[in-house]
Amino acid sequence: MRAKITYFVLAAVLVVYFVLVGSRGVLLIEQGTALTVTFGAAVLVLPFIGLWFLWHTTQFARKADILSRELEAEGGLPVDELKRTPGGRIDRDSADEVFAKRQAETEDAPGDWRTWFRLAIAYHDARDTPRARKAMQRAIALHDKKPVRTS
Repeated sequence: MRAKITYFVLAAVLVVYFVLVGSRGVLLIEQGTALTVTFGAAVLVLPFIGLWFLWHTTQFARKADILSRELEAEGGLPVDELKRTPGGRIDRDSADEVFAKRQAETEDAPGDWRTWFRLAIAYHDARDTPRARKAMQRAIALHDKKPVRTS
């Protein structure tokens, strides 16, 4: 819950920032010279890029949370079997062992979103955020393509 509150506070701060940047762009355009209109238009693009990025990040987090809750309901969330240093950090060798298991599971069932979800967590634990994100995107894509069950 703390992470969600932090996320929403930061998102709100970003939106305020985007509004302020946009207002500066409008002020530049109102000056009417070729240079200020050009800069104003360029400045107005920034809030749109930021809002687009914020929207896609929010959708990614929402979809990953849906998968997490579904996997938890199935009892399929990975058990935390990682060794930790006295300071609480994940032991690198332990993360590599768990990663090898998760990678083998994914290779055995490449069409199962659950294995990709667990692989994404293993990547995250190994501090490989770009690959963790790609694996989670793959899990989301596979989950969205799953057949609808009719009773």
